[in-house]
Amino acid sequence: MMNCKQATRLMSEEMDRDLSAGDRLGLRLHTLLCSGCARYREQMTFLRQACRQQVAAAETVAGDEAAAPASPPPSDPPPA
Repeated sequence: MMNCKQATRLMSEEMDRDLSAGDRLGLRLHTLLCSGCARYREQMTFLRQACRQQVAAAETVAGDEAAAPASPPPSDPPPA
């Protein structure tokens, strides 16, 4: 049985690569028995999704700004 430190390390690795069948099984078993690690995994998943959405939104805004025509310079106010 893996401990919490090993489980959290595997959760981090799982975000970047596929785990072996043995690691996946061990992690699944651990998170079924450990509510703290199960919550940690949910939080990591939420944060990763939120970051991806933020990056996508920023890329959309940057693309829109690049495609928009330049605004004309402000005109001088009429003389008083």
